[in-house]
Amino acid sequence: MTDVTDTTETTVEDDSGDLPPFGPTETARLTEEVIESVEAVIVGHRDAIEDVIVTVLARGHLLIEDVPGVGKTTLAKAIARSFDASFKRVQFTPDLLPSDVTGVNVFNQRTEEFDFRPGPVFATFVLGDEINRAPPKTQSALLEAMEERQVTTDGVTRSLPDPFCVIATQNDVEPGQTYELPVAELDRFTKKIRLGYPGTDEEVHMLERLVDDHAGHPVESLEPVASVEDLLRARRTVAKVEAAEPVRAYVARLATYTRRNAALGVSPRGSLALLRTAQARAVLDGRDYVLPDDVQREAQSVLAHRIRTESGETTGRQIVAEALDRVDVE
Repeated sequence: MTDVTDTTETTVEDDSGDLPPFGPTETARLTEEVIESVEAVIVGHRDAIEDVIVTVLARGHLLIEDVPGVGKTTLAKAIARSFDASFKRVQFTPDLLPSDVTGVNVFNQRTEEFDFRPGPVFATFVLGDEINRAPPKTQSALLEAMEERQVTTDGVTRSLPDPFCVIATQNDVEPGQTYELPVAELDRFTKKIRLGYPGTDEEVHMLERLVDDHAGHPVESLEPVASVEDLLRARRTVAKVEAAEPVRAYVARLATYTRRNAALGVSPRGSLALLRTAQARAVLDGRDYVLPDDVQREAQSVLAHRIRTESGETTGRQIVAEALDRVDVE
């Protein structure tokens, strides 16, 4: 049976193209408020929370690969609630169909016409839970949505909300019961991260807050600290951050290094993702210009999952580390 959780009504595309951007300082303050909001629910993962914020500001999508039970789903819910945004969750299973994600046309006997019933992809934040449990055919239902922010069913194309962000989780401990994500899908994820286990003190704090079932989960009582309009304005701030020619050239040289030293290197989409996340990272630090340090900080989580090597002894992370070490900053 398909498990689809819908926490809001279907949203429509936001018509807010005239919203002015924030200033870098104002955006940095806004993102800090969101991070603090999420930290009220997610203990001990500030770096991961910043990764999510950077991805969202960079107009991208996030893949979280980790063991079960470390808070991946809760993190996605907390981000959506902090922005007062629509949120829908899809539990990916082997029997899930593409139409269960995108929507389906249903015949209306009263009007004798087909009515479109939107799938859970029509939300600002869409959580694809354990996405690699579904076969590639179902996973491919997200390809158009993630790249073009639209869905085509029976020849009709419908726009998705703006902003739109997919946060997918991937189970990495049961390889015999999961499918490998297609390269084309992996390349559409701006960043791939891991949460990891909390520290001992952090876990004690988490147990203290959650031991009472009657108190409810903290994420359910989380109050918004920003709006979707704030997010759109912050995104426009990021898009205007200066990335000078030497920084752009540095990003291109890093990508070229991976192509020359791996069976499959970083695509131009990956280069663009790295530059956009570097812009977002600059804004988090209150700057309106990108430094090479921003590029280096984002490189591993943006590039490594896009690389395929011929030898199992060399990983994408190793290739990226070599590139950062050997490619000069000019």
